[in-house]
Amino acid sequence: MNRISWLAIGLIVACIGLVGTGAQAAEDLFEKAPWSLSIGGGRINYEGDEQVKDGEFIALRLGYDFSPRWTFEGELNFMPHLEPQEFNDPRREPLDDSTWALRLGLNVLYHLRNVEDLHFDPYLSLGSGFIYYEEDLEDGHNDFFVVGGGGLFVHFNDEWAIRGDVEFGLAGPDTEFNSLISAAVNWRWGAHVKPVYAVAGGDVDSDGDGLLDSREADLGTDPYNPDTDEDGLSDGEEVEHYHTDPLNPDSDLDALKDGAEALTYNTDPLNRDTDGGGVADGHEVIEDHTNPLDPSDDLQLFTLNIEFDYDKADIRPEYYDQLDVIVKVLQRDPAATARIEGHADKRPKSSRKYNLRLSERRAKAVYDYLVDVGGIDPARLTYKGYGFDRPVAPNDTEEHMQKNRRVEVYIRPGSQQEGASGAEESAPVK
Repeated sequence: MNRISWLAIGLIVACIGLVGTGAQAAEDLFEKAPWSLSIGGGRINYEGDEQVKDGEFIALRLGYDFSPRWTFEGELNFMPHLEPQEFNDPRREPLDDSTWALRLGLNVLYHLRNVEDLHFDPYLSLGSGFIYYEEDLEDGHNDFFVVGGGGLFVHFNDEWAIRGDVEFGLAGPDTEFNSLISAAVNWRWGAHVKPVYAVAGGDVDSDGDGLLDSREADLGTDPYNPDTDEDGLSDGEEVEHYHTDPLNPDSDLDALKDGAEALTYNTDPLNRDTDGGGVADGHEVIEDHTNPLDPSDDLQLFTLNIEFDYDKADIRPEYYDQLDVIVKVLQRDPAATARIEGHADKRPKSSRKYNLRLSERRAKAVYDYLVDVGGIDPARLTYKGYGFDRPVAPNDTEEHMQKNRRVEVYIRPGSQQEGASGAEESAPVK
């Protein structure tokens, strides 16, 4: 039996003997996160009669904790550049050039740590494997080895640690004595460190939005997101300065976000119609391209709260009088145009796609009446359905939902037709 075999047997016996010291009960850590990965580097020191000189290597280790005391670990070392050794002995033939090597091994680690305190984790190691050299050495491309040694983990938390290893080994048929010294970073997956929040010296403002975390808890906003409703205004600005709803990006339901109103258009985010001209700020900006701060350019708006039969788009006769008023306005101004918009309410099981189609059918019903009964030129009219995307009230009561089930007719007077195109080109669109 050669020296490599005796060394292997001796190290195994030593490790088994240490088990008698009695490991304490395993913590949940080794059950929920047994796998770990180490990445680092080191240096291999060869015995003087080897054909290559000492060199650096890159180290990769994959470990599995079988228990709090025992770890099985696969090891891969890459030595990218090993210089040839020079010999004075004419019987030794040196390599012609440098070479690279790949070292594969399997180790067993026995931990000496106190499992109640895992910060410092010393261990013994025993393993074997082989080294493959690019160049053919005197003993061939491969050298088999047995190593033994030890090391130390220093754990910062359950997930991250650094380690240092010192290994001594015998390699090749001539049992050259080599040593490896390495350091690495160790990561244990599945052991993510959960954040620990603490308050020191009073309440805090975690997201820097001007509201203390305790105040945000009362309001229902996110203390770790400065703009909970993502409307362009911080929660603190909404509560303390603008008095808007930090949980609703469009507090006045005019189709413009609060931030756009306050910072871009200078409109009142709490007033649907800032200039009091009769049309909501959002409609002026998005559809009409008029000035939401000038009431003189607002279009003429007719809101029709027409009650349609369930799943129908037919207009009942009792609503003809309202539609006839719109016909007369368009007849008095032959250059005027009209945009007809259908809207719907939103219920818990409402389908957006279905309501878009239904609201468009109802807008089309008004369009058909103006054309077929009122005799209005179809070229002067357009129609569109918005479903429940543009409410005028929260869909929280039957009364509010009735307000949202509506058809709106926006009439642009003939006097605005030429100026409308210029305004449309220059006005900002949200």
